[in-house]
Amino acid sequence: MSEASKYNLSNAKFGGGFAGDQGTQSGGTFNDYSPNNTTADTEISSSVVVRNILILAANPKGTSPLRLDEEVREIDTGLQRAKKREQFDLKQQWAVRYRDVIRALLDYKPQIIHFSGHGAGDEGLALEDETGQVQYVDAEALAELFKLFANRVECVVLNACYSEVQAEAIVKHVPYVIGMSRAIGDKAAIEFAVGFYDALGSGESVEFAYQLGCNSIRMAGIVEHLTPKLKKKQ
Repeated sequence: MSEASKYNLSNAKFGGGFAGDQGTQSGGTFNDYSPNNTTADTEISSSVVVRNILILAANPKGTSPLRLDEEVREIDTGLQRAKKREQFDLKQQWAVRYRDVIRALLDYKPQIIHFSGHGAGDEGLALEDETGQVQYVDAEALAELFKLFANRVECVVLNACYSEVQAEAIVKHVPYVIGMSRAIGDKAAIEFAVGFYDALGSGESVEFAYQLGCNSIRMAGIVEHLTPKLKKKQ
């Protein structure tokens, strides 16, 4: 007889204390391992809602180099140590082209989307083309894209220079969008991202996380804390 069958407890019932007449028990604890007892399994498998965070990063050829890898590493580190880390799953797409953005939205179904890269105001966000050169995507194109995914996207962070234009268009369809009102330096962009995601990882709201992100820029001694702008859907 195998060890597994020798000690099969699938229908066993154990208890401490004293056994009385007709199977009654006095004192102690009672453990029921029968298949019909699902209480323990239910308690252990209490559901945790996981929110996917999608990082979209692009630094096309011919544009000034950005410390995108450091930004994403700091975001990941913060979420790994966060109190609510089991509630977030970080996905990353690098050197993104417009079709990569679409495919990532379809594949990962994110609730939070974070773009790191260059922005050029009305001209658009700087993605890459097939050769790695700049391909700008304008605000209306982005807004129409996010409209299609409005049933699941909760927040979009555009951590790129002059991206407030895109934020104002996207927020017509998404509850929260953060864009930059002017150029933002690498260090300020990283500080904002770290503060923002540290707060989310601790269970704070998007509005609180935005405020902490701005404060993190200021705490670092950088005078760009007014550059990030939070837009809320009306």
